Amino acid sequence: MHTWDLTPLYPSLDSEAFKNDTEKLKALVAKMNTTVDEMTANHENETAKLENYITLQQELMLLSRTLGGYCHLLLSTNTADDAATKAEEVLQTIMNGCVSARTRATAWIAGCDLDTCIAASTLLKEHEFILKEEKDAMAHQLSEKEELIIASMKQTGSDAWARLKNQMIGAHTVLMVQDGETKELPLTVVLNMAYHPDKAVRKAAYEAEIASYKKDENVIAACLSGIKGEVLTTSALRGYASPLEMTLINSRMDQETLDAMLTAIREYLPVFRKYLRAKAEKLGYTNGLPFYEMYAPVSEASKTYTYEDACDFLKKHFKAFDEDLYNMACRAIEENWIDVESRPGKVGGAFCSGVPSLKQSRVLLNFSNSFKSVVTMAHELGHAFHNECAKEESLLNLNSPMQLAETASTFNETIVKKAAIASMEKDEALAVLESEVSGCNQVIVDIYSRYLFETALFESRKNGAVSAKELCEMMDKAQEESYGDGLDPEYRHPYMWTWKPHYYYAGRNFYNFPYAFGQLFAKGLYAKYLEQGKDFVPVYKKLLATTGKMSIYDCCMSVGINVRDVNFWRSSLDMIKEDVDLFCELVK
Repeated sequence: MHTWDLTPLYPSLDSEAFKNDTEKLKALVAKMNTTVDEMTANHENETAKLENYITLQQELMLLSRTLGGYCHLLLSTNTADDAATKAEEVLQTIMNGCVSARTRATAWIAGCDLDTCIAASTLLKEHEFILKEEKDAMAHQLSEKEELIIASMKQTGSDAWARLKNQMIGAHTVLMVQDGETKELPLTVVLNMAYHPDKAVRKAAYEAEIASYKKDENVIAACLSGIKGEVLTTSALRGYASPLEMTLINSRMDQETLDAMLTAIREYLPVFRKYLRAKAEKLGYTNGLPFYEMYAPVSEASKTYTYEDACDFLKKHFKAFDEDLYNMACRAIEENWIDVESRPGKVGGAFCSGVPSLKQSRVLLNFSNSFKSVVTMAHELGHAFHNECAKEESLLNLNSPMQLAETASTFNETIVKKAAIASMEKDEALAVLESEVSGCNQVIVDIYSRYLFETALFESRKNGAVSAKELCEMMDKAQEESYGDGLDPEYRHPYMWTWKPHYYYAGRNFYNFPYAFGQLFAKGLYAKYLEQGKDFVPVYKKLLATTGKMSIYDCCMSVGINVRDVNFWRSSLDMIKEDVDLFCELVK
């Protein structure tokens, strides 16, 4: 069993180090309150006050992320860890103690002569973007009392709903017949059966999974409905036209960019449906592809990958791209940054969490010995490389918008898949090509269905609580609109809203289209790499280091890409179309 090593953070929740840092956090919160009181008393010495505030803010953020990150990582591998749950709640309560101060500080900053202050200070110049962003945020800032009420109510509102959902899914089991015996299996184990080479197993796993949600659907629906209801309330109170507008502003993206990308995606949906129908025909289906066959193999290639195989494979191809990427991957593997296998109580999916205090990352996987798992590992190590490239930046400049946060991860996927296709025998290459196209289908078409679903969910939630039945109907309709005749209408996945964690982040609404952005933006970057070769690598790493201190438009323009131009998105989708056409040719 490969588990991550968290001891560089803390030996345990009971350790003196964790307890002492918790007390230190309380002291820093108290200091922040005093500092803001003095700072906001008048507008004298603005430059010195801003410098002091920025320095203290960095110290407070670093400690809170260290403590809170440790609890989050513990809970990710054991959702039933009551001690970690309680510690996380304690930390949230402590941090809520400076919400009012932060609100007053933002209001005070809005009244400062920022241009003059920034011109007089190297420290403030380094933080120019976030200071001006904070000033602009005043348009959606509530009063101190209101901000404190919202922060406090979140603990017993959306945060509590999200914890309950995580506990439900972490403990969720599926009854499935194996070898003539009915077994109770963790959900993550059954989800991984989507990659099983035996069609009967894939279909049985899908049917057992769908049936299993009946016992928990009402509770999980209540969690989702409660969270989205809170989001609608808070976004309206802050003066946003919608949760989508709030997401776009908070993620430094404009509607023009989103519209350009979605326009191109809708234009290219027939390309993906062509792929799905071709795969369906190859597997013997005539009414489109059943959902349970989404990841079914289409070639005779039967190669599996152990975790050790994956490590060797990734290190080899990362090294061919860049020595820094290779060295970071070696450290991640050798120093146990990665939690690998599925087990009861562990959350599903995969993620990478930066640990700024260590200038490292931690990666969670649910490895299933498939090439898909190798790609997922590459994806998450891409996030880790993004953290690596930006580790010398100020902590306040590390808040990359979600769209750009997916750049390095998707770029890593492209490196690995292109290298695999070029180096493998024909049958193995077909399997990898299918994995590439399948992955793009997920990140473009399935993500578009999630965008449609969440849009419909917010509209419905305006009129009251949303039931499990209604959620299933919304999901089915969204999949019909995005997948079209590429999917068999009898075998969609109406319960996709239950276990996908993205819908349950009250602070990260529409956590879907950023993946499509990242995929297509990375395709554009990879095209530049093919044009420029090794000369592109330092430009790429510089881009990753600066994604937290520019708007999305400005960041992309820094490498010559205009994301408001629909033709850019069409050019990226054309790269995927080439792979789809090749796939359709090979499976005939």
